Amino acid sequence: PHGGGEGKAPIGRKKPTTPWGYPALGRRTRKRKKYSDSFILRRRK
Repeated sequence: PHGGGEGKAPIGRKKPTTPWGYPALGRRTRKRKKYSDSFILRRRK
């Protein structure tokens, strides 16, 4: 069904995405000027 032969073509999406279709890995998805930025001073470990 997905075509045999030499060379393999990927099936489906290329990279994992969030449920809304935005890339999930390696890309920041938070808005740059979010209002709560001033409250978050240190990243939680």
